[in-house]
Amino acid sequence: MDQRTILRLAAEVPDHDGFPLVDDLHARFDALAASHPDQVTVTRIGTSRLGEPLHSYRIGTGAHAAVVVGGVHPNEPIGSWTALHLAETVLTDDDARALDVTWHIVPTIDPDGMRLNEAWFHDPHDRVFYSRHFYRPAPDSQVEWTFPNSHKSVYFDQVLPETLAFMRLIDDTEPDLLVSLHNGEMGGVYYYLSEDLPDVVDTLHAVPAALGLPLDTGEPESPFLRELAPAVFAMDGIETAYDYLEALGVDPGEHIHGASSAAWAMRHGALCMVAELPYWSHPDADDQTPTDESYADLLRRCSAELGASGEELQQLLDEASPMLSIASPFLEASRAFVPMLAGTADTDRRRADREPADRRATVAERFGCEDLVRCFRLRYGGMLLRAFEAETTAGAASAPLRRLRDRLAERYAHWQADAATGAEPIPIRKLVGVQFGAILACASHVAEGDDGRHSADPTRASRPPLVTTSGSGPTPPVPDRRASGGTAVPVGRGA
Repeated sequence: MDQRTILRLAAEVPDHDGFPLVDDLHARFDALAASHPDQVTVTRIGTSRLGEPLHSYRIGTGAHAAVVVGGVHPNEPIGSWTALHLAETVLTDDDARALDVTWHIVPTIDPDGMRLNEAWFHDPHDRVFYSRHFYRPAPDSQVEWTFPNSHKSVYFDQVLPETLAFMRLIDDTEPDLLVSLHNGEMGGVYYYLSEDLPDVVDTLHAVPAALGLPLDTGEPESPFLRELAPAVFAMDGIETAYDYLEALGVDPGEHIHGASSAAWAMRHGALCMVAELPYWSHPDADDQTPTDESYADLLRRCSAELGASGEELQQLLDEASPMLSIASPFLEASRAFVPMLAGTADTDRRRADREPADRRATVAERFGCEDLVRCFRLRYGGMLLRAFEAETTAGAASAPLRRLRDRLAERYAHWQADAATGAEPIPIRKLVGVQFGAILACASHVAEGDDGRHSADPTRASRPPLVTTSGSGPTPPVPDRRASGGTAVPVGRGA
């Protein structure tokens, strides 16, 4: 598929007012399968922690397998529309259908977590409302970051049921392409790519440009990232992050736990891609004009603000802990993320000392660093507030706990007022268009690379298949299997 066709298809994505709820998303996929019983095969790949069946939808008969999974972080629902639009397009568009690809699409791999974000799905353009109803699992409860991992002092094998389902899908399909559907919050578009592919990168740049979206050329998500091209970063392994943290004098074991889906898929030789998309755009996000502040001083200033906010939240959490009786997901996440604020601030202070004193920060870097403080205050202050409200709503909160809840709500209101940056919401069709176009660019690359290694693999016929059914009927659970390996690390603004 040439770039002109990819740009056309990306521009044809319809607009949406908000994001689909989990039940609606599943119903849309099931209706699609029911209306195309000869083209869509539904496979149950596992079960969520709260008992919800997890399904993959197989479309096409191409020689190259592509796995596309949504909801890997349940606060990132742009991929819900992308997954659905991808499925619809490969069923109906001749150019998309001509790709020599078999698609395996999972609408959301963490439906339990996504339901805890549904309150803001109808109005995703209001950052204050979004943050107030935000939920992100603790790192060890995130599907994306709970793949097996072993490197030096780091060992992780606490695989979640959803992660195991994801692992099974990857191992059964041995994909040529893996796309886990992510998104960010503020700024511009950026990508992760497991290989330096100039033809793909050219299209990754062309799609947002055609849709009028800026690249994010400011502060990278993690300081150790290797840039392949503007706003395109390499998916380096855990060794890079481990060595970087160790050189700073930071214990890598405090930051590195499970590996990512990409690390697992690369064991099978897959090309892996992530397109990170913001809900809101700001002109400073790609402004390379130097400021009058050194980059080192910018890091010190923002780390001090973030550290102070972390100390406030930690004090409230410590005071409240003896009175908290409900083990809600918000409390679990707060106990992981609130201490992370202090850890992130400490890491930034350490790396500031390694920066040249005369290097000026750009406008984009300043905006990125300052907005990270706003983002983390809103996210994790809001989740701690939800943890306190779980007690008050249930009628289990003591008078001292209610007073702590009021203290936090008052402080949080100040942070909400500080969130007004003049950022503009981005039409959802453009965000889906970028993600969709990036998938097509990568799929075109792998489809045109060779004649299809899967069709020539004689061992695949002897492997036990996942239990499948044509159409949208029920399927029994898949058999249990184990495997190990994979490396990656969630250190940065998307933790």
